[in-house]
Amino acid sequence: MVLWPLVTLVGFLVLTGLVIAMGTQSTSRYEAEKRSAAAPRARHAAPEAAPATL
Repeated sequence: MVLWPLVTLVGFLVLTGLVIAMGTQSTSRYEAEKRSAAAPRARHAAPEAAPATL
């Protein structure tokens, strides 16, 4: 009698936990990408060479 409501409740709690875990992971990945896109990028270009004279 009580078995199916209990199974339903446990399944609901497991799925809710799974959704929360996936949302947390996705949000942290989004925030990391947002921070890296907003950070100023350093230029690693070679210094300009002086023009060669003949």
